Amino acid sequence: MNSRFGTQQHGESAMDPARTRLVALAAERGVSLSALSGLLGRNAAYLQQFVRKGSPRKLEENDRRTLAEFFGVDEAELGAPPRETVVTVGSPAGAGAQSRGADWADIPRLPLGASAGPGTLAQDFAPIDRLRFSGRWLRQQGLEPAMLSVIEVEGDSMEPTLRDGDEILVDRSQRPLRSGLHVIRLDDVLLVKRLEPGPAGTLLIISDNPAYPRMQRPLADVAVLGRVVWKGGRI
Repeated sequence: MNSRFGTQQHGESAMDPARTRLVALAAERGVSLSALSGLLGRNAAYLQQFVRKGSPRKLEENDRRTLAEFFGVDEAELGAPPRETVVTVGSPAGAGAQSRGADWADIPRLPLGASAGPGTLAQDFAPIDRLRFSGRWLRQQGLEPAMLSVIEVEGDSMEPTLRDGDEILVDRSQRPLRSGLHVIRLDDVLLVKRLEPGPAGTLLIISDNPAYPRMQRPLADVAVLGRVVWKGGRI
């Protein structure tokens, strides 16, 4: 009986419109389910299990709202029950009011490619469009929306961590430099690299792809423009 029940449950989850819609939205936006799980503050396999194994059976309300805000769709598309319209006393006749305000931040996507040539994250670059993130998630990460930008990765020097065409969220806040992925300007070229402290006031500039040699440069030669705090890309 357990085997038959398990097969039926998998079939039901495969046909669930909410799961189908989530996969379609992720494909349209070019973001992986593991990256979306990170957006929710969950482990990387959370949404994979929801889609493929039907566990959990339904998204929690906060997770569903965050995903709906990220994609700019109604929560009903991701399995929320139809909302009743609430008319607020004192509002114009027939005007509906939601009980909770939207909580998201639209982060500018800049027309730059890290490792692709001259560039900077200065604000005089007009965004090509915007990528929506959960305001709750950003606050949990200690991130200020006004200090964030999204740019595209170009090239294979950071594979397998970052692939050509991935998009990265860059935090430009002034923070103490620590090891990790950063966007830098070096010799008038915009790069995304892994930085580690080197000896005698130097920085180690590391490509995760072993085919590329690591560099050691004086700290004064490297303009650290921001820290990479999130990535998204096609599955």
